[in-house]
Amino acid sequence: MQIELPADKKIYFASDFHLGAPNPAKSRERERVLLQWLNEIEKDAAHIFLVGDLFDFWFEYKQVIPKGYVRLLGKLAELSDKGIGISVFIGNHDMWMDGYFEEEMNIPVYYEPQIFEIAGKKFYIGHGDGLGPGDHGYKLLKKVFRNPVCRWLFSILHPSWGIGLANYFSRKSRAATGMELEKFLGEEDEWLAIYSKEILQKEHYDYFIFGHRHLPLDLKVGENSRYINLGDWLNYFTYGVFDGKAMQLEYYPTHLAAVQPPSGI
Repeated sequence: MQIELPADKKIYFASDFHLGAPNPAKSRERERVLLQWLNEIEKDAAHIFLVGDLFDFWFEYKQVIPKGYVRLLGKLAELSDKGIGISVFIGNHDMWMDGYFEEEMNIPVYYEPQIFEIAGKKFYIGHGDGLGPGDHGYKLLKKVFRNPVCRWLFSILHPSWGIGLANYFSRKSRAATGMELEKFLGEEDEWLAIYSKEILQKEHYDYFIFGHRHLPLDLKVGENSRYINLGDWLNYFTYGVFDGKAMQLEYYPTHLAAVQPPSGI
């Protein structure tokens, strides 16, 4: 898929907002920061990639979506109406999307990694969960969650029960895996870097863009290829920018993380 990039425009990337966590008050505060960022980049954004886990939990019933996030959803609809391209990728926390973004906001949603060509550079973009070596338990669980029958069984629960139950397990999952996800494994052992190198054996890409790890990383994975992890908006408030010549990670200046990033950035 090819995206045009005018000379005075840029491409933006962000992931792992986890809106809804850890509580409504903190989530709304983070949502306001996101809106401020979107307002600032609106002037020169040609396309915005939101690379998974926008929400800490999301499930679209036939006539119901989760309560909240109206400011972010409204802003995304406004940007889309103005002709700014937006692409959304599902993550492991918000995988149950089913047409709302496409129908209401004209925003495509992708369930698997996608390939884009921008200004002569090839981008391989995805959330990152379930890719690379190991983590067989999660890979099996992901297949269960993505199974249409399991999805239908969940949908017959009343939203008050279903969303409440899902939010509980989402919090438990984040508490159990959060520290592991945020631990830098070293350049040779980062599993999304390993995955990127495997893909490079078949075809060249200039940039591999992922989320999920919650760490801002910029690692060389080939002679002319880089793996970039976008970090998150819980601790780091990082995002990616491509200006047609170079791709780099940026920190949203008024919300620098208390924890310093690993040496890969």
